[in-house]
Amino acid sequence: MKTKLVLIAMTASLLLAGAGIPALAQDLTAAQILDRVDDAINGPKDQSYTCHLVLIDKDGTQKSREMVMLQKGRDRRLVRFTAPADQRGIAFLSLPGDLQYLYLPAFAKVRRIATSVKNTNFAGTDFTYDDLEAVKWSDKWVAVIKSRDAEMTVLELTPKPGRTSDYSRQIATIQNDGFYPVRAEMYDRAGTLAKVMTRTDLKQVQGYWVAMTTTMEDKKKQHTTQMRVSDLKLDSGISDDKLTERSLSQ
Repeated sequence: MKTKLVLIAMTASLLLAGAGIPALAQDLTAAQILDRVDDAINGPKDQSYTCHLVLIDKDGTQKSREMVMLQKGRDRRLVRFTAPADQRGIAFLSLPGDLQYLYLPAFAKVRRIATSVKNTNFAGTDFTYDDLEAVKWSDKWVAVIKSRDAEMTVLELTPKPGRTSDYSRQIATIQNDGFYPVRAEMYDRAGTLAKVMTRTDLKQVQGYWVAMTTTMEDKKKQHTTQMRVSDLKLDSGISDDKLTERSLSQ
């Protein structure tokens, strides 16, 4: 009898796991998975870190840059270059309500970024203003499950009605354990693969998953930006006045 009970329990466990897929990931809809992704990448109340960037062109020539990034909640983010000297002080701010601002020290002026130019690359990197926007994935994208196995779930993302994006769709690969997005293929409005972003060197910090290295590859320009994180601080109590239009020029 004990043997039969063990076999029954094992069979039930296998059915629940879906051939090795974690039970939670298997049971969730695409929309629910997207909510979990938001929790994974924007879980901390606030976060700050230094980004060490390497820009690589099609000939292999490299340029180094450094910037600091502050984020509060899921919809406020500030990015400011600290090096090299000719880039120092250039800053970008993303606020709720699809508001984005740019500060250029040479003009000593903060200007709002128009929707029509959000596909512009930020200060020569392969990240556009649209890529840097602080927004919940579930507020911007409609998700459909394309495939899933024991380790990963692949989602197809298309812009929600009324939301603007330079990408007609994204193919996002999500870890089933922790729901962290590790790869995104971005397709332009013509349906051509434009860029690929990968997140690697994942580790847990204060209970949150963090990608210590992010790479954005522009397939059309054959140009790549690699970004490494250091000096990471989570839930440190960043004040609201650190992420305002006024703070951009300070």
